[in-house]
Amino acid sequence: MARKVTSERRLIESERSFRLLVDGVIDYAIYMLDPDGVISSWNAGARRIKGYEAREVIGRHFGMFYLPEDREAGKPAHALETAREQGRFAAEGWRVCKDGTKFFASVVIDAIHEDGELIGFAKITRDITEQARAQAALNASEGRFRLLVGGVTDYALYMLDPNGIVTNWNIGGQRIKGYSPEEIIGQHFSRFYSDADQAAGRPARALQFATDHGRYEEEGWRVRKDGSFFWASVVIDAIRGDDGNLIGFAKITRDISERREAQLNLEKIQRQLAESQKLDALGQLTGGVAHDFNNLLMIITGNIHTLKRLAGDDARSLRAVEAIEKASQRGASLTRQLLTFARRQSVNPVPIDLSERLHSVREVLDTGLGGLVELYVDVDADVWPVTVDPAEFDTALVNLLINARDAMPGGGVVTVRAGNTTIDDGIRKGDFVAIQVEDAGVGIPPDVVAKVFDPFFTTKPVGKGTGLGLSQVHGFAHQAGGTVTLVSELGKGTTLTIYLPRGKRETAPEAGELSSVGNGTVLLVEDNPDVATASAILLEQLGYSVRWAPDAESALKELECDGIDLVFSDIVMSGKMDGLGLARAIKQKHPALPVLLATGYSEAVQSARGDFPILRKPYQLHELSRALAQLAPR
Repeated sequence: MARKVTSERRLIESERSFRLLVDGVIDYAIYMLDPDGVISSWNAGARRIKGYEAREVIGRHFGMFYLPEDREAGKPAHALETAREQGRFAAEGWRVCKDGTKFFASVVIDAIHEDGELIGFAKITRDITEQARAQAALNASEGRFRLLVGGVTDYALYMLDPNGIVTNWNIGGQRIKGYSPEEIIGQHFSRFYSDADQAAGRPARALQFATDHGRYEEEGWRVRKDGSFFWASVVIDAIRGDDGNLIGFAKITRDISERREAQLNLEKIQRQLAESQKLDALGQLTGGVAHDFNNLLMIITGNIHTLKRLAGDDARSLRAVEAIEKASQRGASLTRQLLTFARRQSVNPVPIDLSERLHSVREVLDTGLGGLVELYVDVDADVWPVTVDPAEFDTALVNLLINARDAMPGGGVVTVRAGNTTIDDGIRKGDFVAIQVEDAGVGIPPDVVAKVFDPFFTTKPVGKGTGLGLSQVHGFAHQAGGTVTLVSELGKGTTLTIYLPRGKRETAPEAGELSSVGNGTVLLVEDNPDVATASAILLEQLGYSVRWAPDAESALKELECDGIDLVFSDIVMSGKMDGLGLARAIKQKHPALPVLLATGYSEAVQSARGDFPILRKPYQLHELSRALAQLAPR
């Protein structure tokens, strides 16, 4: 008997708390109708929205709020009939206030049954006039204007007593959090928080903030009955009685996990875009600097041969000239490396000797690794050649070494090995060269291994990595017809292996070998006078007569005269027409006239590829000789 009394008392208290909640709502008109539609209760929201005091409307038919034409059309009766037959009526339409003004209302009428018998209706009305006039605003905030009582499922709407005990529960709470009213009423609301948040005292702080300031709002993780997590938007309003004393809290929770996921994805895309834009800007800057630097090297290279001739048999002078020549060659190599690392080199697969390649870039690699990391290179003596783009290969190797370096913040040894291997199973079968980069660093967690080749994925702090390094390695290996593997163990290190298909050896001409001695007249088109002078010296040493034009327009005028046997033009020049445009104009007007292009700007090579032969600046005498010899005579 005592248990029954306690249960009834709890039910009465729960109903009283809920009535207080309804009475305290001012944004909604919430009131009861008897089965005939006569108003039997009236809340503060109804008084504010419609302008009537309770004594003015209780006992009158709710049709009084409709427009005259709607009453004549039988809309009030239709609304009750729909609610009676279907359990609920919901609509939007114009309603009339006490002062005769109209407002656009969102209306819900729920049929109330007791023991299967209709005892009346619960009616909720909200003024949504502004939303009706601004559909965009309505769409943006539609969730806030849904009903918060009855059959609302998008929101968990419930009351807490002053200590945080749940005193009532709606369908939305059951759907979102998984608890039935019997399971949750009487329990503390902190059970919806994670263990860590409970230990940190977040539930108590939320109630205290709402008590002190009237409202508490936040977003955070919450826990469902089944233990799963969801990202919640939470509002807690302090509810006070007429005497100002705190009697509890109204709490509204919404699951916004999908919205948060979309926001996180958007932020990720924005970061990726920013990284791409930074890389593109770096590439453009580097390309421009490389063009100017290659022109400077061209001036040095062109005059080296004059210095050699002037030095004669003077051994001391020859050593000095050779030192200058080696420095210019190293400068050209460094420029190519800059273009490679800035991703401004075009893909141009050629056979390369791995032993020579690794040792040629050793100095750059050592510099990039820093003083704490030692580089050890072990290449088998009989390693096969591979056919790859040298620039892409260098970039892939540098990316692997940078990752190895970063895995050993305290320093250590990075080992690069290259050897032959044969793969007999899997998608890629045959002879391959395996290039391994091994470190003794911290290793990679198993759950991260599968993501390391994804573009923009990085575990490094913001600003310390783009997340593009290993994705470039992966793309390079597969583009070359090979693959890449990764083996890692936490605390012991990581080994990344690139497998590249076995290539064929090609016999290249000797570096200093001149293909032939030239004859005839060359029209040299170059906008930099110093570069033009250096290039003319080389052409004259090969036996050519030289005419100089500073731009494309001057070159076309020069070609109106006879006596030009071939045109040698820079691609990137000032003026309305660049070298590529000049070459195409010559091809149209003088189809039999050979054209050789030169550039120190790698992107120009890509745009001209396949149309005309191209010589990269800075070029040596033997390279110029070979390129000119390959041109068909006029």
